[in-house]
Amino acid sequence: MRYRTLGRTGLTVSLASLGTGGPSRLGQQTHGDAAKARQVIRRALELGVNLIDSAANYGDSEAILGRALSGVARSSYLVATKFFPYRDDGSIITTEEMVSSCERSLRRLSVDVIDIYQFHSVVPESYRDVVDRLYPAVVRLREQGKIRFIGITEYFFPDPAHKMLELALADDLWDTIMVKYGILNLSAEWQVLPLARKRNVGVINMSPVRVKLTRPDELRKVICRWKETGLLPGDVSDEGALDFLVRGPVSSVVAAGYKFGAAHDAIATVLFGTGNVTHLEENIEAILGPPLPVADCDRVRQLFGHLAESEGDTG
Repeated sequence: MRYRTLGRTGLTVSLASLGTGGPSRLGQQTHGDAAKARQVIRRALELGVNLIDSAANYGDSEAILGRALSGVARSSYLVATKFFPYRDDGSIITTEEMVSSCERSLRRLSVDVIDIYQFHSVVPESYRDVVDRLYPAVVRLREQGKIRFIGITEYFFPDPAHKMLELALADDLWDTIMVKYGILNLSAEWQVLPLARKRNVGVINMSPVRVKLTRPDELRKVICRWKETGLLPGDVSDEGALDFLVRGPVSSVVAAGYKFGAAHDAIATVLFGTGNVTHLEENIEAILGPPLPVADCDRVRQLFGHLAESEGDTG
C-alpha cells in the first residue's frame, strides 16, 4: 500500500480507502451476506487500507463495519462517517438531531471517537444556513472528544461544477472535503483541487469510478448524448471512446478510471465501495499499479476537461 497525508489533519491515509456506500453498500444491496461483508473489510485491512468511510444513512453499513472491526486494534484504522443535515422535506435538522445522529453512529461503529465526521451531501443553495446552524454544535462534539476532524461532502449530481465546495473552501473551516473527480468529471481541477491544496485541506476522492465506467452500454449513452449536444466532437467513437486507455498494464477502462482518480497530487485517497473481495483486490491493484501514461491523461483532458455536468449517474 502507498500512503499520503490527509491535509491539515496530519493523518497518514492509505491511497486506496474503503467506502461502505455506493451501489453495493458492503453488499447489502447485492448479496446481503454479512459474512462476505466482514471478509471484504478484513481483507482491506490486510492489504493496508487504513481509512474506511461510512454514513448514518447507508443502511446498516455502520453496524456491519462496527462488528467487522471488533477485536481489531483501534490504532490500525481510521473511521469516517457522515450525518445528513436535511429532513425528507428539505428542511435543515436541529442541532439535537445532529448530536443524536453522532451518538448513534458512535454506538453502531463501536468506537469512542470518530476520526472524521462529515456533513453529508450539502448543496450550495443551503450551504450557509447549514453551516450557521450546525457547525458550532459539531465543534462542540470535537471539544468533547467524540470526533477528531470535521469534513464536508458534496452532492455531485445537482452540483457538477462543485459550487458548494468552492464556498466551503473559501470559508476555510474544513479539515477534509469529499469530491467526485475522475475521467468523466474533471471540473474539480478548475478551482476545488488547487484551492484545497492551497488551504491544506485533505481531499477524499469519493467516486472516480461508478456506473458509467463499469457498464459499456451506459458509457455509450452518455458519450452519444454529449456528442448530440455538441459537448464532444462528432468523431469520438460511441462504442470505444475510452479504449485508447486500455493497453500495457492498464487492463480495463475501470482500472484506468481508478488510476486517473489517484493521480492528482491534491488527492490524498481514493474511495471505492464493494461487497466482493475479488473486486476489492482488483481495485487496489489498479490504484497502486503503474500510472496512466501522460499522453493518455492529456487526451482525457482534451476530450472531457471542459465539461461541468453530471453524466447522469445517480447511483
